Amino acid sequence: MPFGAGAAFAADPTPGSSQGGTPGPSAPADLKISTELPSTIKVDNTTHRTTFTATLANHGSKATGPVTLTVLGLDGMKITGVRGCTPVASAKRPPITNSGYGCAISDLAPGQSKSYTVSATYDLSKTGKICLPVTEGNSDKVLWQQGPVPFGTTKPTPNAPDTPLLLGTDNVPAAPPSGTASPTPTSPAPSSPSAPPQLPKTGVNDGVLPLAAAGALFLIAGGTGLWWTTRGRRWTARH
Repeated sequence: MPFGAGAAFAADPTPGSSQGGTPGPSAPADLKISTELPSTIKVDNTTHRTTFTATLANHGSKATGPVTLTVLGLDGMKITGVRGCTPVASAKRPPITNSGYGCAISDLAPGQSKSYTVSATYDLSKTGKICLPVTEGNSDKVLWQQGPVPFGTTKPTPNAPDTPLLLGTDNVPAAPPSGTASPTPTSPAPSSPSAPPQLPKTGVNDGVLPLAAAGALFLIAGGTGLWWTTRGRRWTARH
C-alpha cells in the first residue's frame, strides 16, 4: 500500500489540539503547518486499546510540498497502527521510542488538512507519551513537531469500562492490588536556553521506511534539544 493511502482530506477537520507543538529549528517562516491530537482519548481497561485521530493541517497561504508525518509512541503508549502508513524499523527510530509509523504526503494545499486513524495500546500502570514530527520530503529537516506530549489521568478508574486520558497530563497509575502508593510521575527536565542543534544526516535507509526523516528526529523533551543519528545509533544531548 502506498504511503498516505486510506488517509482522509478534510477542509474543516474535527477540532483538535496542537498542545506541545512548535515549528522546527529551520522551518521556513512562511510555512504555517501544525499537527493536532484529540484533547481526550479513552483506553479500554480490559484490552488496553485505544483509537484516535492525528491530523496534519496547513494554515498558511502556500502548499506544503512533499512532507512526512511520523507518529511515535513512548513509555506506556505503543502505536500499533496508523491507517495507510508504514511501520518504522526499530533501527530507524530514536531509542527512547517503542513504536512508530511514517506517513508520506505528496502535497497539502492551503487551508487543507489530512487526518489519520491511529491505533495504540496504553499500559495504565505507566506514563505514556506520543510525538508527531513533520519533516520535509524524505529529508531530516524538521518543519514542525508536537511532543513528546503525555496522555494521562490523575484519577484512575480501574473498575470502569475505560479510562479517559487527557492530552498534556502525566498519568498517575492506579494503586496496585496490595494498596501500595502509586509511583510519582517524574518531573520534566529544566528548560535549556541554548539554541536547538542542526540535525545530522541519517545514512542509508533500510527499505522499511524509505525516508530519511525517521532516522534523525529533533525531539524536544523538557526544553532540552535531543537528536539521534543512525550513525552509531545513539542519542546526543545539548544542554
